[in-house]
Amino acid sequence: MAIFEMKTKVLFQHCDPAGIVFYPRYYEMVNAVVETFFDEAVGWSFARMHSEDGMGVPMGRITTEFEKASRLGDELDWTLQVKRIGTSSCDLRIAASGSGEPRMTAEGTIVCVRLASMRAEPWQDKVRATLTTYMEGDA
Repeated sequence: MAIFEMKTKVLFQHCDPAGIVFYPRYYEMVNAVVETFFDEAVGWSFARMHSEDGMGVPMGRITTEFEKASRLGDELDWTLQVKRIGTSSCDLRIAASGSGEPRMTAEGTIVCVRLASMRAEPWQDKVRATLTTYMEGDA
């Protein structure tokens, strides 16, 4: 099982006046992790996915646990793991930690859709194969 990892720095744009991450900004960061995962690990960038292939992977469901505040200037370590792969959907676990402490965890379902119709379509074989390598436990 592979785990996708990336780092980000908490910027001023992510924070409220108290200098801590305003919780809706975490959802933007989660989307950035998913977008980077598709670009760097899956090899299917959102630019190509949306512009050339007419496809998308919107989040159909998301639950979040906020464990500890993140502050302006903190470095966040992000991980992404696949929990389940369906015909046209995929359950993900995305977590952020800072200084070795959990900050937030999100579990969500993305759905592979054709943008023109917004109807679900099966994962391409190559995409499915890559997603499988990031599956938690025995895939």
